[in-house]
This record gives sequence, structure tokens and C-alpha cells, in this order.
Amino acid sequence: MSKETKVKICGLQDVEVLKSMINLPIDYIGFVFARRKRQVSPVQAAGLMKVLAEWTGTSRPESVGVFVNPDMRHMAEVMEQAGLDIVQLHGQESPALCRELKERFGVKVIKALSVKSDGSLHGVGDADDLDLYGEVIDGLLVDAYDPLYGGGAGVTFAWEAAKPLQAWAKNSNIPFLVAGGLHPDNVHRVLNELEPDGVDVSSGVESNGVKDPAKITAFVERVKRR
Repeated sequence: MSKETKVKICGLQDVEVLKSMINLPIDYIGFVFARRKRQVSPVQAAGLMKVLAEWTGTSRPESVGVFVNPDMRHMAEVMEQAGLDIVQLHGQESPALCRELKERFGVKVIKALSVKSDGSLHGVGDADDLDLYGEVIDGLLVDAYDPLYGGGAGVTFAWEAAKPLQAWAKNSNIPFLVAGGLHPDNVHRVLNELEPDGVDVSSGVESNGVKDPAKITAFVERVKRR
């Protein structure tokens, strides 16, 4: 029997869309605080967090804030207004910063790395530096590289390139998640090829740039019922 893969729906902005997901077996809900198209303010996030607090369907998903090279002032504002379970970092954040975030705000940390076309990584100085993160992160997410944002471009990458990172995560006993251009019609491929611990989707469950509850449902069902 295949292991259950966790699902993260990212880039939530709308309270009603979030409410429509309440009976789905979703593990993580992501809110983008970096300066991207799906960015939310701390006040918006606080309203969305109220919905999570009242979650009555499956067990409450963990809240994930997506940041790129965050400064402590912004992070403190987000935590004061909304509070988060997990911080997901898409920039060049150091192991020391990851540790500081965990200790100061009591959050778990997911470090995101993006795979470039030549196979090199964005988000860590050198592949050998990865071991420095082993004791300070709670998850490793691999995405496709985007020159504008680093990651989160909604395009796929050569999943084969993620296998050494997956092996590192397994050896370090750290959950391994995959993002990058996933949608209901292709998620089965990454599940079969990599068998990740979790998958992360945003634009792949949208219609005309807006979260589509039907696509969210289809995505979740195809992951959980494989």
C-alpha cells in the first residue's frame, strides 16, 4: 500500500475559497507574504487564519507562510497579526536564520530550493552546504527555478534532478516535498516517479488566476486516492 502523501494548497487569498475546502483532507494551507502576485498582508492573513481556527471537517491543516529573505520586523508583524505554524523560505536564507526563526517565533521551517536548467540549485550557496541545514529545518521543498522570484513560477522541472535532494532528506529524516507546475492532470506522474512526502500546488488549481474549488478538490482526490 502506498504511503499517504501530504497536500499543500498555496497562495490562498479568499476566505470563501478557504471555507469551500473545509471537508477536504488537506495538510497545509499556504499564505504568500513575499512580494508576488498572490501576496497577502498580515491583516488579510489574520482573517484567513480565523477560518482555519474554526475548521470542523478533517483535522486542521497547518498554516504555512511563504517568505523570501524575510526581515525580522516583517516576520514579527505577521506573527503578531496572524500567527503561523510553519515558515517556508524561498530565498538565500542561512541555517543561522532558520534557527533564529524557529527559536524566536516557535515555528517549523521548510527550506525551499529551486532547480535551474543546468541542474544547479538556487537557495543554498553550494550543494555541500546543504548538510548545514540538516539540524535546523523541518522540511525540504524542491521547486522549479524562476529568475524573477527564485521559485513559484508554476512550471515543472526535471524531477530526476530532485532525487539526490530526496535522498539527502531521507537520510536526514526530513520530509521531502515537491512543487513546480503541478496540477490535477500531472500530479500522478510526480507521485509515481519520486513518491514525495508531500506536494505543493498553487497556480495549478486556479482558473483565470483565481483559486478554483473544483480543481482543488480534483487535485486533492488524485493525491489521496491513488
